[in-house]
Amino acid sequence: MLTALGLDTVAESVYRAMLAHPGDGVAALAGRLSLTEPQVRAALDHLSELALLRPSAERPGSLRAVSPDVGMEILMARQQAELAAAQARIEASRAAAAQLIADYADLRPEANTPDVERLVGLDRIRDRLSRFSQEAREEIMTFSPEGGQKPENIEAAKPLDVALAERGVRMRTVYLDSVRNSPHTIDYVNWLAGLGGQVRIVPELPTRMIIVDRSAAVIPVRSDDTAAGAVVLTGQGVLTVLCALFETVWAGAQPLGAVAQLDRNGLSAQERTALGLLADGHTDDAIAKRLGVSPRTARRIATDLMERLDARSRFQAGVRAAQAGWLS
Repeated sequence: MLTALGLDTVAESVYRAMLAHPGDGVAALAGRLSLTEPQVRAALDHLSELALLRPSAERPGSLRAVSPDVGMEILMARQQAELAAAQARIEASRAAAAQLIADYADLRPEANTPDVERLVGLDRIRDRLSRFSQEAREEIMTFSPEGGQKPENIEAAKPLDVALAERGVRMRTVYLDSVRNSPHTIDYVNWLAGLGGQVRIVPELPTRMIIVDRSAAVIPVRSDDTAAGAVVLTGQGVLTVLCALFETVWAGAQPLGAVAQLDRNGLSAQERTALGLLADGHTDDAIAKRLGVSPRTARRIATDLMERLDARSRFQAGVRAAQAGWLS
């Protein structure tokens, strides 16, 4: 019941037993719960690390379980701290990736090096991606920040996906939350899952990116026009950072079929991202692009947030969101 807050089932049963029978020692707890004494001691150590046990004033040398209301506050505060730390790691990884992308964004076609190949034009990009799909042997990891996919692109991708699945290549893709609003993309994702593909969603992605067998990555040179050109990166240092970025975002993403989780302020992940962009002064068009939604949807989200904050302007919405603790 409390596993989501970091408490395993054995530790939870020991905690509950100590609340109900505060006088029990290790042996009594073990007998009551049908556990071994080493299991009870390990659970007590874990509970102590979580600050759910304190020295007893009535029984010197013994421990007592803190009350459930205090205990739940401790667990939730700890989880919030862990989430904040995870978010900081994600932002650090995104910053590193953004710097890498900026470093390579202005490469000229003749500036190719052994670790960097410049692809100019949509046909050359598609040819290179097709070759990567044919050569992949272990895994393909993809960031897809465009929102819902075009039906013609989906149909073109299916034969490649089938070939990858037949070779046992692991396929992992991160989409934006907005794909929930694209029925044909949802159908494609369900079809891909039948082949063994895995899909998760996040409210925002730093760039479009495809990593093949952790040995080559393809990223666009312009985020606003992915068909204009791309670079293929094969340097070990660059791949290490980009793979770490993918794994960090993947770990924090939700399965597509999961129910959207709301934070303590009643905001979804997409709304939190939109609120941050709103507070930073981004236009509806810019917010729409970052979230992978239409400008009309972005305006609706912004209007709803302003109404919930009882704000008459975006600036006032940002100020009130900060005052209410809605912004980190």
